[in-house]
Amino acid sequence: MNEETANSAPEKSLFERIGRVFSQSPRNSEDVADILRSAENESIIDASVLQIMEGALKVSDQQAREIMIPRSQMVIIDDDFSLEQVLEVVISSQHSRFPVVGESSDDIKGILLAKEMLPLLLSGNQSFDLKSLLRPATIIPESKRLNVLLQEFREQRYHMAIVVDEYGGVSGLLTIEDILEEIVGEIEDETDEHEEAPIIATANGSFNVEAIAEISEFNEFFDVGLVDDEFDTIGGLVLHAFGRLPEINESIDFDGFTFTVTDGDNRKISKLEVIKISS
Repeated sequence: MNEETANSAPEKSLFERIGRVFSQSPRNSEDVADILRSAENESIIDASVLQIMEGALKVSDQQAREIMIPRSQMVIIDDDFSLEQVLEVVISSQHSRFPVVGESSDDIKGILLAKEMLPLLLSGNQSFDLKSLLRPATIIPESKRLNVLLQEFREQRYHMAIVVDEYGGVSGLLTIEDILEEIVGEIEDETDEHEEAPIIATANGSFNVEAIAEISEFNEFFDVGLVDDEFDTIGGLVLHAFGRLPEINESIDFDGFTFTVTDGDNRKISKLEVIKISS
């Protein structure tokens, strides 16, 4: 074998492998995903590249409602908050952007950037006017496709969008980071804390449950079938059962469980102790 033939063999082998992978034309996104997996099996692309490509394909088929931060988990600021109240929310949440609301959570006044507070702190400005610091809020429907939204985030240089339902009520919010995490996986920074499981068993046989735990998660954990037609979270189901906002340490029995409120404030419940009632 001469030198030229020897040098061309690896190159020919690579092109043959690529040709085998792409020999059939894809008909849909699942076919494209299969081709990419075949390329990874053939060592044409590595696993990390495959993950990103599959994430990009998934985003092209998803809508805002599928990954948005739900309304119940939004950190919001009231437009009549004092400087001290705003700073308390900013410091405790460690977020960089906040929806500012008026009379209700559906009355979006604008978006506050945490960095806009720095000049006030440095100058010792006492004439605080929250409304003058707000930037216009971008409103999108629940059906907005994520690939389109990501393009708008990049072109129009905004990083947060408020998601509304068909009646104009706020459903949740989305950030550019939320979409990027769908593509490349979880993005953590130095302020992120390790998230605990929403349902944790205790030594005494009870369970500590986050109120924002989804009913579907609860059903899967306990192998039960609590109805989730009207509510998404366990907290919503418990509030409905009480018919009012319960006090800390109040309990209620329904659907085979005892639910005790262990944490919350004057607007919501945050944590529950759950005990399964013996048959």
